[in-house]
Amino acid sequence: TGDTGQGARRWIKQILNQDMSFQHIKVIYPTAPARPYTPKKGAFSTVWFDRYKISNDCPEHIESIDSMCWRLTDLINDEIKNGIAKNRILIGGFSMGGGMAMHLAYRFHQDLPGVFALSSFLNKDSAVYQALKRNASVLPELFQCHGTDDELVLYSWGEETNKMLKSLGVSTAFHTFPDLNHELSITEIEKLKTWIVTKLPVEAAKTN
Repeated sequence: TGDTGQGARRWIKQILNQDMSFQHIKVIYPTAPARPYTPKKGAFSTVWFDRYKISNDCPEHIESIDSMCWRLTDLINDEIKNGIAKNRILIGGFSMGGGMAMHLAYRFHQDLPGVFALSSFLNKDSAVYQALKRNASVLPELFQCHGTDDELVLYSWGEETNKMLKSLGVSTAFHTFPDLNHELSITEIEKLKTWIVTKLPVEAAKTN
């Protein structure tokens, strides 16, 4: 929470010693708008949505989650208007960004090929689970990573989220990083890059 898209980009660049770039894939780092954030006593913070508290055992702040899903849908639609096929768009994020991506993909854009969530979780009675209980279509694949020493978003919350999504028909990979706190590691980013390229291979040259 509190970081910007450019902040995330710099953070990844610092870890990799280079930008996370692909010859055939455009990477977009959106920034959440500033809003009052309840866990910070209502102080303004760049967060994707509000939370009643940082816990998996409370209701979701669904109103703020949904309004952001609509805004991010505009971003997806812009890319589609620019000629990107929807089955070539992946979304994901770190911490709250991963939670946001799971809501966006599994509730509003089930035709995306994949979503990634790093050090993220969904609340126990998440609207995502409710939506998937009523669903029969092929769902976006989930790539999830979590550090065992995470003190902010507990490892068990991430693990529980993964098990729940799997039980609802999501094809998932869950990567555990021993001794990692609420942060990113180079191994994790490299794994993510490999997954991205597997999901979005270079398209064969179109023959006339």
